[in-house]
Amino acid sequence: MNPMRIFCIGQNYAAHVREMGAPLAAEEEPPVVFMKPSTSLVPAGQDVPWPRHGQELHFETELVVGIGQSGRPTTAEEAVAFIDGFTLGFDLTLRDLQRQLKAAGHPWERAKAFDHSALCGDLVRVPLQRFQFTGRIADTVRQTGDTDDMIFSIPRLLVELGRVWQLQPGDLIFTGTPAGVGPLSPGDTLTAESPTLGRFVWRMES
Repeated sequence: MNPMRIFCIGQNYAAHVREMGAPLAAEEEPPVVFMKPSTSLVPAGQDVPWPRHGQELHFETELVVGIGQSGRPTTAEEAVAFIDGFTLGFDLTLRDLQRQLKAAGHPWERAKAFDHSALCGDLVRVPLQRFQFTGRIADTVRQTGDTDDMIFSIPRLLVELGRVWQLQPGDLIFTGTPAGVGPLSPGDTLTAESPTLGRFVWRMES
């Protein structure tokens, strides 16, 4: 998988926003958007190198949308035509470093956009629908997600991104994480699973 860009959406599930102590966005506000480089991508089945520039590495299970055509959708109906498929992944975050950067008013890149921080399964070409998924660390389900709980729906996200960027084939959109994020340890196995999209597994290097 060779994405053009990796867009990530922050604070898209109310329960996660509350667990992070952040205020909920007003309905008319745009979503929180940040980006990761292509070097952050780790396909399913691969080991994930442990980052060395922070101490507290957290997992965030997410539904990922793949883009299949170029342009700027302006309506929800147009946005659906841009979708190439869906998959699951993990957004890895150095939470201690993110707290430091937030406190200093600095961008999040060092905490969010480091190499090997976007774990992403293979795209599955199914229609847009309600997706339910879980994130498991070792043998324990730690997160349960349901796209009906998103603050910004998938079509709305594509429209909002299209206001700023022309979408391109190969773009990936990590759509936000539900509640239940937490720390990882070296050697942990991460599993993202959905009845519709399948099961994707990674292992953190020891």
